[in-house]
Amino acid sequence: MMFLAQLQGELRKLFSRPRTYIGYVAFLAMEILILVVYKLDRTQAYTRTQLQNNGLDFDIYYSSLSITFTIMLLSMFVLGSVFFALVAGDIVAKENEDGNLRLIFARPISRLRLLVVKYASVCIYTVSFVFFVGISGYLMAVAAVGWEGGLFVMEPKMKVFAAYSEWSDGAGRLALSALGIGFSMITISSIAFMFSCFKMKPAAATIITLSILFVDMIVQNFPFFKPYEEWFVTWRMSAWVFLMEPHLPWAKVLESFAFLGGLNATVFVLGWLAFQSRDFKT
Repeated sequence: MMFLAQLQGELRKLFSRPRTYIGYVAFLAMEILILVVYKLDRTQAYTRTQLQNNGLDFDIYYSSLSITFTIMLLSMFVLGSVFFALVAGDIVAKENEDGNLRLIFARPISRLRLLVVKYASVCIYTVSFVFFVGISGYLMAVAAVGWEGGLFVMEPKMKVFAAYSEWSDGAGRLALSALGIGFSMITISSIAFMFSCFKMKPAAATIITLSILFVDMIVQNFPFFKPYEEWFVTWRMSAWVFLMEPHLPWAKVLESFAFLGGLNATVFVLGWLAFQSRDFKT
């Protein structure tokens, strides 16, 4: 009960910071822009050609579910990673910069417990942010094209192609993929959290995290590294797309998520060890 009370207080503190809401505003603006683009005649003509070339009905698969999937696919990693790294890189380093940690350690609480509470709040923020993007994007898409229709999925990089003509099937897969995205994005928050535990400024923790991820993503696209793409973190993070396949490949999904889970645990331990050795008294 004490842990839950501390977690509640940490979440209240996290969501009271203005920078926490920057991502929400940015994604709402981006969703509006994407919906405006989807209403253009050229965009609809391109989508119609793409669907018809794959033997699918435009009236069924040009839908709110398909648009929501596109929003999450195109924006979550590139744009979402910025805000996940910003919040997670700030949660420990900012309190040290403001001098709050010295006051916190005046109470009988271990450093490990403090980090576990903060890390749990960051994970909750990450998953809730993903669902906010999915729900808000879907509601805007419903306002633009209506709620009926199926779900069309095509991701050439991960070699995933799927079409669900029934709304219930498509909505279920979209919700499942949101869970997968949420777990994948925790890796970004974990890396930023680790650097936040080091002796550095919050901005430095954010920038280093983004640099590592973007370098990983760029190097992965080199033809020479194609046979080794499964060893890259960003490729493993993209494994949530496998959840959209008609026959769920649980072996591939669980393998990638186990890889990410091990990485998350490793960087948390490294951050804890660095934080444990720091001096906050002088």
